[in-house]
Amino acid sequence: MEDLWPVVAFAIGGIGILLGIVFVALFARYFKLWIQAFSSRAKIGPLALVFMSLRKVKPSVIVDTKIMAVQAGLTDIPTQAFEAHYLAGGNVHRVVHALIVAHRARIDLDWDTASAIDLAGRNIISAVETSVDPKVIDCPDPKKSGRPTLDGVAKDGIQLKARARVTVRTNLSQLVGGATEETIIARVGEGIVSAIGSCESHKEVLANPSVIARNVLDRGLDSQTSFSIVSIDIADIDVGENIGARLRVDQAEADMRIAQALAEERRAEAVASEQEMIATTQENQAKVVLAEAEIPLAMAESFEEGNLRAV
Repeated sequence: MEDLWPVVAFAIGGIGILLGIVFVALFARYFKLWIQAFSSRAKIGPLALVFMSLRKVKPSVIVDTKIMAVQAGLTDIPTQAFEAHYLAGGNVHRVVHALIVAHRARIDLDWDTASAIDLAGRNIISAVETSVDPKVIDCPDPKKSGRPTLDGVAKDGIQLKARARVTVRTNLSQLVGGATEETIIARVGEGIVSAIGSCESHKEVLANPSVIARNVLDRGLDSQTSFSIVSIDIADIDVGENIGARLRVDQAEADMRIAQALAEERRAEAVASEQEMIATTQENQAKVVLAEAEIPLAMAESFEEGNLRAV
């Protein structure tokens, strides 16, 4: 039994040496990354780098993004959050970049919200940039709807053709699950058409197009969407057709056709009634002729029976 202890000790020593060699090799592999993290106060230890590799996390990505975050003043994000987002298939670099932009612009955006937006498939950088620098949307968008203008009819029957430009800012708190840009365009378009239709005269709209913008803004059309409407500007408005007059003409033509149809119906009824009267007259005349033909027969029969005498 005592003879086995040297063998066991040698085996343990060999395993220890082998593990030491592996550890040194791994440490040497990530030594440069550790030096970068250490000098940048990123607080990522050498063992953490080794374990990242074992978890199939690319250490260089985590170190680079952690250094970016720390240098920008975002020191409250743990390294585990970077790793979890990487393993979930997210773009860690894009999320950190968006957080830095939001931090510099004093926009309230935390790691959980930013990572959720990234995992949802939205471009978080573009969303933050739009929140900092609002973008302008054409309403309607001819490339998407194929219509160059929004057509509404005032109460006096005059058609107005309008084009609007909507300035929007990203609503980061509702970016996940909120309606998209197409919803904003549809709602604003419906609001403009409705606002034109509520005006008593088209002249009222032409004199003050801002009436439409104020009417639309008061409706809160950006609720449950990914954007907040900053302003609505009427870019152009033109007078179209006199829809009211055309409808009245069409109605008059329809009434005339109905009257003609009714007159034709009454004429047909009169002709039919006349034909019935003619047939009845001819029938009565035939009955008279038959009655007159029976008179001589009756006289002859009476004469033969002696009921008819000459006076």
